[in-house]
Amino acid sequence: MKVVAFNGSPNKEGNTFHGIKMVAEELQKEGIEVEIVHVGNKAIRGCLACNGCVRNQNEKCVIKDEVNEWIQKMKQADGIILASPVHYASIGGTMKSFLDRAFYVTSVNKSMLRHKVGASVVAVRRAGGVPTFDQLNNYINYSEMLMPSSNYWNVINGTAPGEVKQDEEGKQIMRVLGKNMAWLMKLVENGKGKVEEPENEDKIFYNFIR
Repeated sequence: MKVVAFNGSPNKEGNTFHGIKMVAEELQKEGIEVEIVHVGNKAIRGCLACNGCVRNQNEKCVIKDEVNEWIQKMKQADGIILASPVHYASIGGTMKSFLDRAFYVTSVNKSMLRHKVGASVVAVRRAGGVPTFDQLNNYINYSEMLMPSSNYWNVINGTAPGEVKQDEEGKQIMRVLGKNMAWLMKLVENGKGKVEEPENEDKIFYNFIR
């Protein structure tokens, strides 16, 4: 099994990266491969709201950049980690642009991420971690993914790169998340062909303005 983790920090090996690594170590102990993709240092623009991905049904965004490659990594993975630093109590801008586009493409192309395991990780200096965690979880929930929990919100604290290693509670949160994510992935894998999946319903869009 494989997990792909998206690092939304501009810093390749900042605290967001270290948070991912703590989760990844637990996954790797269970024989699960982890690939970390650095998103936050790329030039990724936001969604054009053109609905080209809806019309084309080719699992691609019409904007030609790294996002389409990352969408395929998500499709091929059994689990996905979304990780971001906190920018004004929110997801980092580049990460937000990637998530808006990638999750729209995957949702309108046969619910590509449905029943994959997804988790969010946040690195923060002081405050704004919980709102950012909630925002990342919105993508996972919307896609009918399965979300493992930890023993607190998945937020780890630090300023300078590596300072999160001093956050003992945060480190435990990441460890517990990694263990629970590995366990849930194994449940899903071992249940295939044994436990019938619920029907995949077509999305209903309702406009309140008539």
